[in-house]
Amino acid sequence: MYNSTYVFDDDCDEIPTQHAIQESLWDMHKNETIITSIFDIFMTLLCACQEEALKKLVKHSSAFEEADQQGWLPLHEAAAQLNKNILEITLKASSAITWEQTTLKGETPLLVAVRNCFIDNVRFLLLNGCNPNAKNEEGDSPLVTAIKHDAYEIASLLISFGAKVNLQCVHKRTALHEAARLGRKDLVKLLLRSGADPDPRSGYGLTPLALAAQTGHTEIMELLLQKGETSAMDCASVLFEAAGGGNPDSLSLLLEYGADANVPKHSGHLPIHRAAYRGHFLALKNLVPVTNFDAIKESGISPVHSAAAGAHPQCLEFLLRSGFDANFMLDQRVRKGYDDHRKSALYFAVSNGDICSTQLLLNAGALPNQDPINCLQIALRMGNYELMNLLLRHGANVNYFCRVNTTHFPSALQYALKDEVMLRMLMNYGYDVQRCFDCPRGNSSHSQYVTDGWTSTVIKDTMFCEVITLSWLKHLSGKVVRIMLDYVDHVNICWKLEAVLKEQELWPEINSILTNPRSLKHLCRLKIRECMGRLRLRCPVFMTFLPLPNCLKDYILYKEYDLYGQENFLGTYNLNCT
Repeated sequence: MYNSTYVFDDDCDEIPTQHAIQESLWDMHKNETIITSIFDIFMTLLCACQEEALKKLVKHSSAFEEADQQGWLPLHEAAAQLNKNILEITLKASSAITWEQTTLKGETPLLVAVRNCFIDNVRFLLLNGCNPNAKNEEGDSPLVTAIKHDAYEIASLLISFGAKVNLQCVHKRTALHEAARLGRKDLVKLLLRSGADPDPRSGYGLTPLALAAQTGHTEIMELLLQKGETSAMDCASVLFEAAGGGNPDSLSLLLEYGADANVPKHSGHLPIHRAAYRGHFLALKNLVPVTNFDAIKESGISPVHSAAAGAHPQCLEFLLRSGFDANFMLDQRVRKGYDDHRKSALYFAVSNGDICSTQLLLNAGALPNQDPINCLQIALRMGNYELMNLLLRHGANVNYFCRVNTTHFPSALQYALKDEVMLRMLMNYGYDVQRCFDCPRGNSSHSQYVTDGWTSTVIKDTMFCEVITLSWLKHLSGKVVRIMLDYVDHVNICWKLEAVLKEQELWPEINSILTNPRSLKHLCRLKIRECMGRLRLRCPVFMTFLPLPNCLKDYILYKEYDLYGQENFLGTYNLNCT
């Protein structure tokens, strides 16, 4: 509740005036806290648009120069009120020095009025000499602010009162930049009629035409092309921006004005690369016929890479059907930009986990073993069964070796030790299990080799027994070795591995297999698989020509252990023993 005993600093003959004001406030704020200053009273009256009460406060000139915590003067608050009479009263009572004073956000009273789109307030302030070119903290002028709010009449009014149409604002952008970017056609026309330069460059080297192209405002682009002397000459770089916007009409317009789709940006990329990366299918269809292969080769990157990197299967399929090579490799200078030195478009698709794009590329003949880091390794690391199966069916080398911490056995196994689905998939596609049981030390002590090959500085031919018997992996040894025995003939296990296996629950079963002859059926399967070779085994077409019953074909392919193909598992088969 307001304090009814509050007394102003002036003489007692003003008590009737005080009483009238306080009664007005009493009616409006019966339940609010006590007002402690004339400034608080004034700001409250402003917000409530109490004209009569305000007129009685004009004698207190010091209150009109006092700002709140946001830097707002009474004049700022008045400019933000729809009632122009409030502004007139406040301006009359305020000293001229406050007319251009700014808030903490750098706004003058005129900017506040423009931002609120109160044209009567804007006109009144301009008539009283307020600066139409004062920028706010962000660097926006009143004219740019009006354009952002699509306030045509206010923009026209500002120009008529001397607003500079070519004033450089934030990032050296002019009002025309902003109007073109936002697609304000009428405002673009107004600015051009008022003498705006049609070809100014921002701090990033972009013209209004380029910004209009980015956002696909074709009509504005045509206005600027007709008006500008250098805009048409700049079409090549603008075409790149239009490709990013994806509007096919904008691209067609630029091509009509002579834009060259084979002129690269400073990064080496062509418009076709940007359209493919952004997934702008219609724009891509316009660019393919006008882009030369020599220009693409010179750039060092194919649009197929761009479409795969952006995960846009529709664009990728169109490019492949248009004759682009699925095996175009990144140029050496482009590869240096990637830590993994990737080369193929397939690597981009696999890295994104993009099944559809991966399928398209493989069907188009993409080779899965071309990159320094094998595509299969990426899929294994992601734990993506579908990607793994897809790559393996199309010839991914299941027996690849990593360049770092090289083991005696193929590297893929390291990602599958805890996952039976993954482990079985690798084995079914021809993983070289025999190398896992190669140990030159046999029954001799292994103690001196316990840590060799497992530091950041040692790259060594590390044996499987050294890996699986590590303290954090040995609990998996029984399950892993038992699965491996389904894919080998008789094997000898070394002393170190045997010692760990004897501690496992599956040791009796493993020992029985190791100490007894394998079945003839199993040995025949192994021999047939050896004769066929890994590449024929994964080829469904080749298998159809084998003169064998389907049940035997399934047996040869280990279908009974194809957990992924059976689609009867939920989540991940975890081999962690509890």
